[in-house]
Amino acid sequence: MSLQMQYDPKNIFAKILSGEIPSAKVYEDARILSFMDAFPQSKGHTLVIPKVKACNLFDIAPDDLQNLIAHTQKIGRAVRDALAPDGIRLMQFNGEPAGQTVFHIHFHIMPVWADSPPRRHGSGEMADFNELNDLAAQIKAKL
Repeated sequence: MSLQMQYDPKNIFAKILSGEIPSAKVYEDARILSFMDAFPQSKGHTLVIPKVKACNLFDIAPDDLQNLIAHTQKIGRAVRDALAPDGIRLMQFNGEPAGQTVFHIHFHIMPVWADSPPRRHGSGEMADFNELNDLAAQIKAKL
């Protein structure tokens, strides 16, 4: 996929936003949705997406991007406080060659522990939905 593309309203995040596909929600308001990554790279891997239709960093309006990053920081703090990782990796990919697999702009909040290396992006097995909901509840409690 190139960096100049049309938004696909059938992408997985659009389906999550519409309620067509369930998610383990961490936070939601009129402009933002945050939920647990179904294919986590580490325990507590959380996603933050805007409700606007934008494929990547270059498609989103500056005020929507500002709101998205402010919420990413807020949710990142809750992940930190809930799970006490040794570090947190914040990731945002633009274009398929850069590692983007879902073409709806989003940020990854990935807790990292010194003794447990994260899995590779886009690999691994789908997580247990009950475990994701439990992690989401722990993070929500810190918001």
